[in-house]
Amino acid sequence: MTVASSSSISADIAGRYAQALFDLVKDSGSIDTLSTQIDDLAQAYDESADLRDLTVSPLYNRDQQEAAVQALAAKMGLSAELTNTLRLLARNRRLFTLPQFVAKLRGLIADAKGEMTADVVSAQQLTNEQMTRLADTLSEKSGKKVKLNAQVDETLIGGMIVKLGSTMIDSSIRSKLASLQNVMKEVG
Repeated sequence: MTVASSSSISADIAGRYAQALFDLVKDSGSIDTLSTQIDDLAQAYDESADLRDLTVSPLYNRDQQEAAVQALAAKMGLSAELTNTLRLLARNRRLFTLPQFVAKLRGLIADAKGEMTADVVSAQQLTNEQMTRLADTLSEKSGKKVKLNAQVDETLIGGMIVKLGSTMIDSSIRSKLASLQNVMKEVG
C-alpha cells in the first residue's frame, strides 16, 4: 500500500465520522460551538506531543485511548456529541485519523457558514494587521468570508505560500530561488 492510498483511506474514514458528527450537530443548531471546540482540539493536538503519540502509538490499547480521550474531553469541556465521536474513534482504533477528522469537520462547518479556510505558510509570524488585510483581500477575491490557518516555515526565507481552495499562490523567496536556479541550468 502506498502512502498516498493510505492517506486517502484515512481521509475517507475520518470523513465518515466527521459527516455523522456534523449532521448530528447541525440538527441541534450547535455548529458555532462545534467550530470553537474543533479549533481548541486542533490547537491541543498541535501543541501536545503526548496527544499526538496517543493517537498513533500501537502501545495504547482501545480502553487506554478511550479513557484518555474521555479525560481530555472533560478537561476541555467538549460537547457530548464531540466527546462521544472521539470515544468512538478510539474504540474503533481510528484515533490516528484525528488530523483528517478535524480538517473534514472544519470544511463542513465552513461550507455551512459560507466560509473558506486559507492555509497560509509564511517565513515569519504575521501580525494581526497583516492577517486581517490578507483575509480581507482573499474574501474579496473568493466572495466568501475567509478564515486563515497560518503557520510559520523559516525555510521559505521570505514571502509566503497561500492555498485557498484549489488555488495556490507561492511568493516565497525559496521558490523564486529554485526557479532562478532552473533557469540558470537551462542557460548553462
